[in-house]
Amino acid sequence: MLTIVPTPIGNLKDITLRAIEILKQVNGIICEDTRRTSILLNHYEIKKPLLVLNDFNETKTFPQILQKLQANQHLALVSDAGTPLISDPGYKLVRACLEMNIKVDSLPGPVSPITALTLSGLPPDKFMFIGYLPEKTKALTDLLNKLKNFDQELPTTYIGFISPYKLIRTLTDIQAAYGDVEVCLAQELTKIYQSVKSQTLSQWLKDLENKGPKGEYIILWNLN
Repeated sequence: MLTIVPTPIGNLKDITLRAIEILKQVNGIICEDTRRTSILLNHYEIKKPLLVLNDFNETKTFPQILQKLQANQHLALVSDAGTPLISDPGYKLVRACLEMNIKVDSLPGPVSPITALTLSGLPPDKFMFIGYLPEKTKALTDLLNKLKNFDQELPTTYIGFISPYKLIRTLTDIQAAYGDVEVCLAQELTKIYQSVKSQTLSQWLKDLENKGPKGEYIILWNLN
């Protein structure tokens, strides 16, 4: 059996009692990075074998994990932070398990896009999560234009991820496509220096030139 277990996105206390219970019960834990997962496990005094599954070793590790699951081992799937599969590894594993009639369960838990949405002040009744925004200007511009056309039919709040290295260029590209609209940037969610703030793109670019981007960002906008 495979159980998808969400883990905290920042504050280690943001984990459910059920998640801790499952992590203590399983035969092993599938993770992205043993160093990140070990911090959580050590905090809750959990000792389990760790199996690494990421984009770099998927071909090598995949058969080993499926073999264990077919042998009726109970494995947990975690990501570095938040709910697995949401812009994290695990989708192919879940698909394979379902095709092989291996039981899969998923626990509720932290999801950073939802946390950011509830803090943004933007309309939460309809939203679209678009994952990591394209890095190349043309690909991003094409996506933004498609979203703008879609928005004319169904006004929506959009949520995406941006790495700090691409943030300034991405905001510049969004400004070129949409004008000086207001966007919300969220970072360090649930941590000491949590920040969720909305302002115009020109103001963001001015601020970021002065202090520089740090950490992963969640961007949210609504064109209405």
